[in-house]
Amino acid sequence: MRTLNVHIKDKAYPVVIDTALFSRIKWHDIFGPPPVSCALITNTTLAELHLPAVRSYFQKLVPQFAEIILPDGEEYKTLATTGEIYHHLSQAGLDRKSALIAFGGGVITDITGFAASTYMRGVRYYQIPTSLLAQVDSSVGGKTGVNLPEGKNLVGTFYQPDGVMCDLSFLETLPPREFREGMSEVLKAGFLAGGKLLRILKEKTRELSSGIQDILEEVVYLSIDYKREVVEEDELESGIRAVLNYGHTIGHALEKAAGYGVLRHGEAVAVGMVGEAIIGKNLGFVDPGFISLQEEMLRASDLPTKVSVPVSREIFFQALRQDKKKEAGQLRISIVKESGKPLFGIKIDEDMVSEVLPALCEVVEP
Repeated sequence: MRTLNVHIKDKAYPVVIDTALFSRIKWHDIFGPPPVSCALITNTTLAELHLPAVRSYFQKLVPQFAEIILPDGEEYKTLATTGEIYHHLSQAGLDRKSALIAFGGGVITDITGFAASTYMRGVRYYQIPTSLLAQVDSSVGGKTGVNLPEGKNLVGTFYQPDGVMCDLSFLETLPPREFREGMSEVLKAGFLAGGKLLRILKEKTRELSSGIQDILEEVVYLSIDYKREVVEEDELESGIRAVLNYGHTIGHALEKAAGYGVLRHGEAVAVGMVGEAIIGKNLGFVDPGFISLQEEMLRASDLPTKVSVPVSREIFFQALRQDKKKEAGQLRISIVKESGKPLFGIKIDEDMVSEVLPALCEVVEP
């Protein structure tokens, strides 16, 4: 069992990484006294796969235990679904001393965190991320949110969890496409961090794809540790934390334009990194050798470097204009000059994006 401790201002919380955690972990030793009441929030797919074991663990731990099972999919990460969560929490009698347990991938961790930050003006919550993407990215750092029709994660809060359990055994039940999607965020962390993480990713791609546990554990640990360092320095993304958005400005717009579920988040980020790296090269910041390395490593992980479906130019730029990372109407991206040397706050305009867009997708004109 490996543990990282995230320290944010006056709060600290542990991130535990292991396999078969429910048979190993002693809640009191890691997280302290359990809540008197809690609600587990998950989706239909995970409920079918894993709910009996998780239910058994928490029913023994917590006197009052409730379950909220949501439909599976990005399209349900909405304010309407959040309203349903509030209703269930109220009906179950959960109060300000209760806690929420997010058991799922990025959609579940994001929406549960948002509900926890706003129900009763804030209750405790714990993350049990079940996808590779959620384990290395959305489970740590305190970003919560839901989507609007206009764009992704436009409503949300910064609200840190009280603990995270990364059980690698859940990754064994991931569909191959979902595992590959998570590799996009792992590779992003490697490009940003450089060093040991990138070296392992270069040398051990095949072992990672095969799910070899010791390599996977090390990569998950190093990815989370890099994010921990950045978040501890800049919790509210007023500076250096913006590097973690690498690939996301273009990626979110592509995800919206292609249609949620058609292009998965990690796939969109992979293509977004390609596009933002090319813009960085055009501006004279990015070494062409890094672009070649990045595309080679994305392909080695079976991640796309170009969107396979036509994309509406109009919808793409509508989504781009709604990007929440804009400042005073100015688009900004993060780039990687070369491995381990990220830059943030790079100002760009729509013409720069328009120039690279045909390299990323088949553009459908209005």
